[in-house]
Amino acid sequence: MNFLTYVMHLAGSGAIAYYSAAQIRDPKTRPNVLAGFQLAESGSVPFLQALSQRATAEGDTWLSEKLAKHAEDEKKHGQIFAHALKQLDKKVIDFKSSKETTKESKSQEGRSPFFAAYFKGYSPEQLKPAVTAWNVFMPSTYILELDASKDFARMANVLPESDPIARNLKLGMLNIAQDETGHAAYLYEAMMRRMSATQVQKLVDEWRTRKVDALMAFANNMLQSKNSNRSLVQDATPSESDSELIAA
Repeated sequence: MNFLTYVMHLAGSGAIAYYSAAQIRDPKTRPNVLAGFQLAESGSVPFLQALSQRATAEGDTWLSEKLAKHAEDEKKHGQIFAHALKQLDKKVIDFKSSKETTKESKSQEGRSPFFAAYFKGYSPEQLKPAVTAWNVFMPSTYILELDASKDFARMANVLPESDPIARNLKLGMLNIAQDETGHAAYLYEAMMRRMSATQVQKLVDEWRTRKVDALMAFANNMLQSKNSNRSLVQDATPSESDSELIAA
């Protein structure tokens, strides 16, 4: 990574960290942030499970087990965010309730400026678990997991200790941050098992640069306020809230 990229990485990460911290600290915007995290964490589970099965078929038992554990962790993370939402009497909107809504959701995902920049040059078909190159999946996910571990810890630490619900969320997010650190570690080890240290460093630098570009695209999108008001949550029904309280 060259010096300019490094500086832009620090600046971009700092700006996003400030924005994310402000969003999750504010009770008004917190539910939408939690919903976004729930969708992202839970949504990655089938992908990771498919990759685990592929690794098994390719004879890499070690990687298969790591990916399976990764999938279970992401499932748990989704449940943590879902529980936090229920404590706020909220839940994620069911985007599968109608074909039109589903199409709109997929269209929004397809236009994500962050991932469009991060995976520039790769088609959706090339990124499917059955065919994606390991030297694309491993470094790209390594960077995301490494940064997520730090981001979740920062956001957790701005939550108020005086609010019991926020305090529980803080503990959950700190636990998630530890898991993300573990994910980054096994992905790095997986790369080192398959490539030389020089090749690994080259890939890490490439995807770090891509992450900087993606952050710039995200920041530009936020400044233009595109899709910034799109809600991901709705009120939970009384029966759902009551059942959650009984279960707790």
